[in-house]
Amino acid sequence: MLNLLEAARNPIAYIAARWTPSQRTVERATFTALLMSVFIIVTGGAVRLTGSGLGCDTWPKCTDDSLIATSEMGIHGAIEFGNRMLTYVLCAAVGWAIITVRAAKRPTRGLSRLAWSQFWVVVGNAVIGGVTVLTGLNPYTVAGHFLLAGALLTVATLTWLRSREGDAGPRPLIGRSVRQLAQVLTAAAGLLIAAGTVVTGSGPHPGDNSEVPRMFQDFKLVAEVHAVTAWIVVLLTVVLWLVLKAVDAPEGPLRRTRELLLVLLAQGVIGYVQYFTDLPEILVGLHMLGSALVWIAVLRTLLSLRERPVAEPGDLPGRAAQEGSVVPATV
Repeated sequence: MLNLLEAARNPIAYIAARWTPSQRTVERATFTALLMSVFIIVTGGAVRLTGSGLGCDTWPKCTDDSLIATSEMGIHGAIEFGNRMLTYVLCAAVGWAIITVRAAKRPTRGLSRLAWSQFWVVVGNAVIGGVTVLTGLNPYTVAGHFLLAGALLTVATLTWLRSREGDAGPRPLIGRSVRQLAQVLTAAAGLLIAAGTVVTGSGPHPGDNSEVPRMFQDFKLVAEVHAVTAWIVVLLTVVLWLVLKAVDAPEGPLRRTRELLLVLLAQGVIGYVQYFTDLPEILVGLHMLGSALVWIAVLRTLLSLRERPVAEPGDLPGRAAQEGSVVPATV
């Protein structure tokens, strides 16, 4: 009975006290959460591209009279309700990541906070998704829904990357000016993704066959601004790679920068093809997947510029920071 009370009071701590996952298990759990965060972005795009955004016309129920989709609602109701159900699968993946991180052999508070933040972002995005339905797919709430999905992708990626590192303080692998260049690149990539939501909010795929308001009427203009922003990100990536080569940086940062450049170029090809072929749904969906992969590659590039070794026995948290040898960031 005492054990049952203890488990009910703090189930995660109860599990952590009795089970220690392997490092591979922790990495797989955090990677699964990352995969689900990408998958939920792609399936959310499928809801919009199939015109199923109002397949369930209210929230949290599917209709005023039914909690779930019914056969009378057709394929659109099934698609929208299916996407809602995937949120529970996502929550399961995030919950598994939280448990394994907490029960790890060397649990760290920073990593646990990253894992828990995924849960709260999922909850917040579920609410925004409901508001999106209740407002009839208002393009600004749709954009907010996508940006919160991007926030989930960010913390899921950081959790996965941190789970593969040691628990010592971060140590820079290259100079401060190069790190600042990488930070500018990251900010520009974030702006690029945000600009993409404006293109989506102005484009011909509002998410439903009914009259849905758009952000701007001049879709061509916002698409061209988005393209210019993309070229700026590509240019910054090339400059970063050249600078890393010039300062004889380790292979890790060079490899991550090359990978980012390849993903950006592939995403650019898809973007131009979809633009000149009147935005076919399949290419728009691939472009949404590409945006997630671009952001993951950007974060991997940024974090590759420092390392976190395994702390030596007796090391205190923050000891390296006290010695003034680390990057100010805590991720």
